[in-house]
This record gives sequence, structure tokens and C-alpha cells, in this order.
Amino acid sequence: MLRLLSNAQSAMAEQQEKLDAISNNISNANTNGYKKVDANFKDLVYETLDRNGYPVSTKGAGKATLQNGTGVRTGEWTRDSTQGQLTQSSLSTDLAIDGSGYFEVTQPDNSKAYTRAGNFQTDANGTIVDDKGNRLSILDGQGNNINTLNGPYKFNKDNFKVDANGNVSIKQGNLSIQAGKIKISDAIGDNSMISIGDNLYTPKPGATMVQSKDYSVMQGYIEKSNVDVATEMSDMLVTQRAFQLSSTTLKTADEMWQMANNLQK
Repeated sequence: MLRLLSNAQSAMAEQQEKLDAISNNISNANTNGYKKVDANFKDLVYETLDRNGYPVSTKGAGKATLQNGTGVRTGEWTRDSTQGQLTQSSLSTDLAIDGSGYFEVTQPDNSKAYTRAGNFQTDANGTIVDDKGNRLSILDGQGNNINTLNGPYKFNKDNFKVDANGNVSIKQGNLSIQAGKIKISDAIGDNSMISIGDNLYTPKPGATMVQSKDYSVMQGYIEKSNVDVATEMSDMLVTQRAFQLSSTTLKTADEMWQMANNLQK
């Protein structure tokens, strides 16, 4: 019965973590570029009951080895990288990736991060930034980022255009000059990115970032989250019922333990 108590407790704890993942998805259903997460379960070790001292039947030549589980735990949360719906916004600073890859941005400490959220804007310095002030990486022919505080161009919402390949052109008087190309990066391998908050990601240790090749950049569009609220609500109901079942198991084991204690008196 002690094992039954611990098994039920571990199941309740892990179902609670599953509920945390679901609530995280629902709360970010309207977050641009958000990718849903899922909590996966793993069995803990099993112990065999086929040993001296256990009342195991030996009838039958092909009897199966009886095992007793020791509980469950959640593995690493996985992220679904499926593309969300692309919605037209008609804002020139809004960008969306149709395909694979991430926008690269430079944070205030000059470290690199990656995002699918393309709701950019221009700041007072004439650079294209996200809502946290991180600067979008736009590279010239030599691989230098031109979207910097002291860069050669000053962007505003009316003076630049982006084509499907990510090439950025900017108006200079009556001329349209090729300024650079938006850097679209992708990670090798599934589930290779770590969320660092604010809808930003960094590659996991050992993961390699490469130039994405299967994409189109769409100006004036925004990628919505890939969360299906109806599916999340269904998963939440199933998880709540599983939690309730585990709590009932815990209560039953407690009552059985109480009965056993009363028999000893």
C-alpha cells in the first residue's frame, strides 16, 4: 500500500505539470508566432514480483513475469513547430515566415536570439526592432548587420520593402536601393530550440543553426500561434479526469491502510 500511495502521488504531480503545459498554451493562444508545448510522460523503473517471498503462481509453462511499476514522471517539454495561420495586417513593418526558420534578432547585450513573431516596428534610431527593442538582423553582401544604431540606413514604416526571399530595399530620394537581406535561420534537428521568454528562443547546447532554404518572407502579414483552443480544452478535461482518478486511488489506498492499522489493535 505504501507503493500504491507513492504511485498515485507521482501520477497527480505529473498530471499537474501536464495541466501547466495546457494552461501555458491557452494563455498564449493569441500570442503572435507562439508554438504550443506538450508534456510527455515516462514510466519509472519496474520491479519484478517473481522472487522468493512473493506469492506468485508457477502454474503454466509459459507464465509471464509479473512486474510492479514505481510511478511516472514527465520528460522534457516538447514544442510543436507547426506553422500558425498567416493573417494579413497591411502594416509594412509586420513580417511573416511562410515555411521553416526563425528571424534572428540582436538583444541589448549583443547576444543572438530567434523568433517567429514578426510584429516588428521602427524605433527613433531608424532601426527595425521587435516589441522588446531587439534589432532584426539584416545582412549586407559581406555578412555585416546593417540594422544597427550606427548603420548606413534609417528605416521607417514607409521607406522599405521586403520581397519573398527576404531582400530589403529602401528608398533614397527617388531611388530604391538594395539594402540587405533578412537573416532567416533554422536549427538542425527536431526540438532543438530552448525558450528564453518573450517569445524568443536560443539553440540547445550542441545544436547548429544554419541558413534556412525553405521559406518565403511575407510583408504585411503576421503569423498567429499554432494553438487550437478546442483541442487544448479537450486535453484539459482528459487530464483533469486522470488527476481525479489518481486522487481517488490515493484516497482508497489511505482507507485500506487505515483498515490494516485498525486490525492490529
